[in-house]
Amino acid sequence: MSTQEQHLPVVLIHRLPAFNLSFTSRLHTHFTLLDPLLHSPESTESFLTRHATSIRALLSVGPTPVTSETLSLLPALEIVVCSSAGIDHVDIHECRQRGVLVTSAGNAFSEDVADYAVALLIDVLRRVSAGNRFVRAGLWPEHGESPLGSKLGGKRVGIVGLGSIGSEVAKRLMAFGCSIAYTSTKKKLAVSYTFYENVNDLAANSNILIVCCALTDQTRHMINKDVMTALGKEGVIVNVGRGALIDEKELVQLLLRGEIGGAGLDVYENEPHVPKELLTLDNVVLSPHLAVLTPESFAALQDVIVGNLLAFFSKKPLLSQVQLD
Repeated sequence: MSTQEQHLPVVLIHRLPAFNLSFTSRLHTHFTLLDPLLHSPESTESFLTRHATSIRALLSVGPTPVTSETLSLLPALEIVVCSSAGIDHVDIHECRQRGVLVTSAGNAFSEDVADYAVALLIDVLRRVSAGNRFVRAGLWPEHGESPLGSKLGGKRVGIVGLGSIGSEVAKRLMAFGCSIAYTSTKKKLAVSYTFYENVNDLAANSNILIVCCALTDQTRHMINKDVMTALGKEGVIVNVGRGALIDEKELVQLLLRGEIGGAGLDVYENEPHVPKELLTLDNVVLSPHLAVLTPESFAALQDVIVGNLLAFFSKKPLLSQVQLD
């Protein structure tokens, strides 16, 4: 460790072997980075124990779990900085008990995820991917026209979670002439969209559900059989939140029985594994959890992460602190 590094604040890089951090050079300008996967042949537990007193900040890369066991090894820890919009991989209860601050990616991904949600919706309704397969399979000359899709304009769209992503989705769909309703933890006084206190009522009054809320114990499987049945046989579900927000087994069965119109899915309950039944359905569009990923979103994420860490060590307000109450 150089003399300069000895005087820089210490940040622990907490990641699974499958996850890398692409902007360490920028972080090295401001911080001394400790990465157990790079800096030591010893076990992660031994590494953390040895450095425990110097680690006040932890940067969680992707959905790397921040468990109570990890937190117990870091008695001096004061902040967990997440590189993801969702924080369901963090033991929030333990952080609250220990007084550890938690930040998320904030709005870094919101616009790109909203774009992707609308893209999935249009794809399902207008059968873009199905039409692509139809042409590539050489079926056009033999069978003539492929089955028609459905218009987006005028649809009643229910948004589950009107946070930063949901608000961007609503803005985009308003331009298509859709009517917007939503359910969220509380009514948003700053918007005029119709508010429903529960997702069942929202589904019953919508043609489309777009799911973009956080995954918690309360929201797990909130899109259950009753909700999907209330949406109806022509209804479409788009999920850009977390896979476990939807009861995936029930979704598969409803799709197979034709009791729901279609689905656009970027996330799944057991990623990267996708139910095999979905692979052959033309009314389902599948994406490998890419909604957040663009070069532009990565640049914005860097700004949020570096900004949060600099703000923490200089005792200034954080850019994207998560309320743990």
